[in-house]
Amino acid sequence: MIRFDHVSKRFSGQNDALSDITVQIPDGEFVFLIGPSGAGKTTFLRLLIRDILPTKGDVHVDDWNVHTMPSSKVHLLRRKIGTVFQDFKLLTDRTVFENVSLGLEIAGKKNEDIVTRVADVLELVGLSGKHRYFPRELSAGEMQRTGIARAIVAGPSIVLADEPTGNLDPETAWEIFTILSEINKMGTTVVMATHNASMVNDMKKRTISLLHGKVESDEVSGRYRVAKHSKKT
Repeated sequence: MIRFDHVSKRFSGQNDALSDITVQIPDGEFVFLIGPSGAGKTTFLRLLIRDILPTKGDVHVDDWNVHTMPSSKVHLLRRKIGTVFQDFKLLTDRTVFENVSLGLEIAGKKNEDIVTRVADVLELVGLSGKHRYFPRELSAGEMQRTGIARAIVAGPSIVLADEPTGNLDPETAWEIFTILSEINKMGTTVVMATHNASMVNDMKKRTISLLHGKVESDEVSGRYRVAKHSKKT
């Protein structure tokens, strides 16, 4: 369970990036997080991994209050949450296998277990046979598949995807969404920030719309509506 209780976040010298957000996301749900640039989507996701702390309110992930948990426990929170980025954030001097396996190595997993697990997730994302490739040898879609594999290899219960299709052509974007949808069907909670209106409208998933840091709407089967309000810079 993800829970925001009256959460606000203000950065120095700016208006609230998020203002009095209260929302719950049950385990196993797929949620689109939408809104214009500057609406607060990335701030919402960063709060969940304790990359930043709220100015007011509480962020809960399962039994943890992310705001008050000790720093010594943050690594446990981040094992529970996998993150997929728009710009991939792959290590360019490491192969697909090495990028995906890094988190397992840091966690001290046995080499044979790492090899098996990485092979399984690369098959899931459609990259079997690409384990020795470097990022420069991959297409943008393959790099994002690698990013997804890295995010899920440790078996997180939550995956956060911040504009994961933003740099991709429409066909590849749908392929990436399909992979995230399959991960969700396995029981993983997926929260996907996106500007892809056709995807949101066609899939009719729960959709939380942010505008100027506030929840504009929260619909069980949402649609992407262009805000009539001016965009926040």
